[in-house]
Amino acid sequence: MSELVPVAILKCASLVTFDGKDLVWVVTVRYLGVFITRSKHFSCSFDNAKRSFYRCFNSVFGKIGKLASEEVVLHLIKSKYMPVLLYAVEACAVNRSLQGSLEFPFTGNLMKIFRTRSKEIVTECQNYFNLHTVGELIKKRKLQFLQKIVSSSNTVCKLFTSVAV
Repeated sequence: MSELVPVAILKCASLVTFDGKDLVWVVTVRYLGVFITRSKHFSCSFDNAKRSFYRCFNSVFGKIGKLASEEVVLHLIKSKYMPVLLYAVEACAVNRSLQGSLEFPFTGNLMKIFRTRSKEIVTECQNYFNLHTVGELIKKRKLQFLQKIVSSSNTVCKLFTSVAV
């Protein structure tokens, strides 16, 4: 009878390239701007996207925040900053925890724009200025992504859609 080995003791075998160099096992790898994390299932990290979102917002808001109207700043958020925050989110599984962690910087910046600490006021302002929540934006991006795959003339995309149906 074989014994079960605790997971913490198991190690992955080394992989060697053609020229004899070892490939290093890493926790996260960046591919096309997406940070793929080590996991049993495909998962991505959006920590870098959140940092970039904060950096973009703070660099511009620090210069024009008190001078520009809310409409101008919100237009910049919609057109420039949200794509940074949600880059490649349509290709990754998004659970409630991840959605909440992406909602947090967005809501925090809205609180900064509207000079409030109240989530209720931010929600009212979002309704007034027709700003979608991060959850709604993720759903919209995923739907658009799937529609592009279905309507694509690419052979690989057609193969995936025929298998999925």
